[in-house]
Amino acid sequence: VQPPEKPLQAEEWNRLRESFQSPEIFEEVMFNSMLKCNSPIDVAKSLLTHVAKSNGDITYNLLVKYLALCVQQGQTSEICDVYDIMKIRFRILESGAYNLLIKGLSNSDQWRKALTLLEEVKKMMIPSRTNYESCIKAASHHKEMNLAFELYHEMLAKDLVPTLDVLQAFFDFSRGMRGAELQKELFGILLYLRDNQIYPHRTFMRSIKLWFESIPGGNWRGHLTNIKDSGQCPVCNHQLEDSDLTEEEYNNLRERIIRDVIHGTDTFRKTSPQEFEAFQRFVENRLPFDIVIDGLNVSHIKPRKMQCENV
Repeated sequence: VQPPEKPLQAEEWNRLRESFQSPEIFEEVMFNSMLKCNSPIDVAKSLLTHVAKSNGDITYNLLVKYLALCVQQGQTSEICDVYDIMKIRFRILESGAYNLLIKGLSNSDQWRKALTLLEEVKKMMIPSRTNYESCIKAASHHKEMNLAFELYHEMLAKDLVPTLDVLQAFFDFSRGMRGAELQKELFGILLYLRDNQIYPHRTFMRSIKLWFESIPGGNWRGHLTNIKDSGQCPVCNHQLEDSDLTEEEYNNLRERIIRDVIHGTDTFRKTSPQEFEAFQRFVENRLPFDIVIDGLNVSHIKPRKMQCENV
């Protein structure tokens, strides 16, 4: 369905609806199309008004689709209006609506309302990573770094893994700012990357470099380089840490995987103790292996072929 280019009157919407092969889902299909085509907001509003006048009501689903279009276009006043309508009409909102509202308000001068919504979400469920990251970016953008880090730590405490995008935002918006506590927090992020062996992409690397170079009173200079196979940096001549596991660390990891993942709380859920011991003997008698192929995954690699042919 191609959305109209300008707002329509009631009779024009009715004619379009009647010509549609499934009139009962016309509005939903039309809103989906408007989202895809990024239709002007007044066109979507004219359909919403028509539905309200015809049915005396607007379904939750249609309001959420209209909200998505408002967020897509950064229509802050419309986002606030839709939220007010939804608050009155529905006792609780589901996570999709909250995600849209928080995202839409975070990118506006009404960003503090997103924080209020985040508190609202907390009363009902664990907020999503997206919820937290929208609010963190908003606080960082407005130089409220203490608030941004408070939300960041709260997010980590809920076992939500931050994206590199939000970690980069901390370095981007902290550029040139003073404060020992701020530096401590940013070094904490660098240690988080190091401990989890997370490698920043080029734009994130540049943000880290620019932040170091902007530290008031500092004398940092960053360079992009290629590390030698020896692990030595050609610029500063320091030796990088070895990320390979020691024999002790490897044995500890192996034992934990066997105990917690393979055995679990009940060996019989996946295998039997006898079968597992036979598998271990099979592996030990045929060591060493260069490559291990997961036959079950390979068998599904081409769905149109027979699984045995894929293997």
